[in-house]
Amino acid sequence: MSSAQQHGPERSRIVSLDDEEGVKEILSTTILGLWKVVNNLTRLRPSSRERYRVAIFGSARAAPGTPVYDEVKRAATAFAAMGCDIVTGGGPGLMQAANEGASTAPERARSIGIRVELPFEQDVNPFVEQAFEHETFFTRLHHFVIASDAFVVVPGGIGTVLEMLMIWQLLQVRHVERDVPLILVGKMWKGLVEWARTSMLDPKLALASPEDLRIPLCLETADEAIAVIRDLHGKWQARQQERRSV
Repeated sequence: MSSAQQHGPERSRIVSLDDEEGVKEILSTTILGLWKVVNNLTRLRPSSRERYRVAIFGSARAAPGTPVYDEVKRAATAFAAMGCDIVTGGGPGLMQAANEGASTAPERARSIGIRVELPFEQDVNPFVEQAFEHETFFTRLHHFVIASDAFVVVPGGIGTVLEMLMIWQLLQVRHVERDVPLILVGKMWKGLVEWARTSMLDPKLALASPEDLRIPLCLETADEAIAVIRDLHGKWQARQQERRSV
């Protein structure tokens, strides 16, 4: 028991820095209180947006001029031309391709980067108009969640797979509403989702529900992704119009 507790309620208001246990107790209760504040704030969501926001996750390693870079850039240009803002991790590679695509759209979209510093991603790419910096992947991912209306995942490595799986899990447990789409573009994703279906829906030990495995939408081409986002954006615009007319 700390000296703060031993001396009753009057004495508990003051804790000397020499009282190691008392200092630890105050720090731990204060940190827990801060977590409660943060968790309470995370319940807040924007009531409406002026523009639909598409988050694009992808490799930091793809170089400009490669086919995948050009396809992601083309898709982002098409999304922006519809009136969508583009949200990425703000780094190089396919994130840069998406931000560059937004900057070259006929109707210039807002190009947003939500960053966490990595050894090979020191600086925000030059096509980001509004950058946000995070110290941890966890706060960064939460920012993505509250800032985005759709998630488009293009080819990527371990980091991209991690981001995709975390969004998938948030959709599964409904921490993100099920009407928010998770769109996986490229040949690499179909195999991963099929592995999950084969491994997790074993009748002897079901580790997920069939509904969970239907959350990701696997597409092969940028044109398919453009068509899906065009449809989703149109429905979003109709809902926005209904709200304004009420």
